[in-house]
Amino acid sequence: MDDVRTPVQRIERLTPLADVLTAIDRQVTPIAPTQVDPASARGRVLAHDIDADQRPPVALALRDGYALRSEETADAGSYASAPLSLAVRVEVGEPVPRGADAVAPLDAVADDGTTPQAVAPIAPGEGVLLPGQDCDGAQPVLQAGCVLRSLDLAVLSGLGVSRVPVRIPALRIVQTRRNDDVAHAISAMLADLVGCHASAELSPDGAEAALQDPQDADGVIVVGGSGAGTNDHSVRALAGAGRVVAHGIGLNPGETSAFGFIEHTPVLVIPGRLDAALAVWHVLGARIMARLSGCTDTPAVRHAKLARKIASTIGLVEFVPVAAEADMVTPLASGYLPWRVLAQATGYVLVPAQQEGFAPGALVPVNPL
Repeated sequence: MDDVRTPVQRIERLTPLADVLTAIDRQVTPIAPTQVDPASARGRVLAHDIDADQRPPVALALRDGYALRSEETADAGSYASAPLSLAVRVEVGEPVPRGADAVAPLDAVADDGTTPQAVAPIAPGEGVLLPGQDCDGAQPVLQAGCVLRSLDLAVLSGLGVSRVPVRIPALRIVQTRRNDDVAHAISAMLADLVGCHASAELSPDGAEAALQDPQDADGVIVVGGSGAGTNDHSVRALAGAGRVVAHGIGLNPGETSAFGFIEHTPVLVIPGRLDAALAVWHVLGARIMARLSGCTDTPAVRHAKLARKIASTIGLVEFVPVAAEADMVTPLASGYLPWRVLAQATGYVLVPAQQEGFAPGALVPVNPL
């Protein structure tokens, strides 16, 4: 009897990480925008510029006080008050009367019912919101590609914007091993990391079924089955349903990960190991989501000095978790990253493929976890 065996998926070569990132940038395109109300837009990526007419259209008072001509207060003081030809009580948000160029605090004007007197000098423009100071009508208030914050939504509400154009990628997370606690943990972590930037659906189907029919997903993440084990079939399933751009990527941990497409839908196959899954998501998965959502915000990277050296292998980009200590960071591990180490990490450092590491005291970019 012929011995018919399923071929084992193998990694022929490691594709440099830079090449995979370039492929993502070139081939993953933003999805179509949708309109949501401002209350649902927090954390979403703005799809189009938000323009507004000149705001305010006229000068407004920035405080309760007296609208006046500032030049008449130049010599005013507590011992030598200056008479005012114009002193009109205004409240915050009211238009400034014609002829006035400043709003003085209430205690800066003596008003006993006769001729009002300034008792302190007031600078031109003080206490006044000038026309166009909030919005000049020429530049966008918010630019496409930004992640909307609560402050941005307050601005939109103040402008009377009722519908906001955003991109919300639908991500499908596929778990290849249903009864694997680690795979469950990775899938839940990924769904949480997607957060409000996208919507995540945990699929009960295996890789083969999910990849044959990605349904309405804008992106697919397959957890597990990326290696060369007898039960690893995810990359072969991707090849059967679409095309594999890279299997085996120069990132440590995460060398067995794969990236490809089913038609235009990007697919990322993540190893079923917690440390590798974390590294691959932050370096590749987040990049895919940024491209799908059209996000142009720069990641919040800070620079800090290393408390100890980092050793790395030439040819691989090293994902190194670090813990913050005062104004320095301490590298916690490299290669395999134990769970106890991951639990202590506050950020990570990427060592470029062409470097052997960083010396103690080196100033390195630290990415948040």
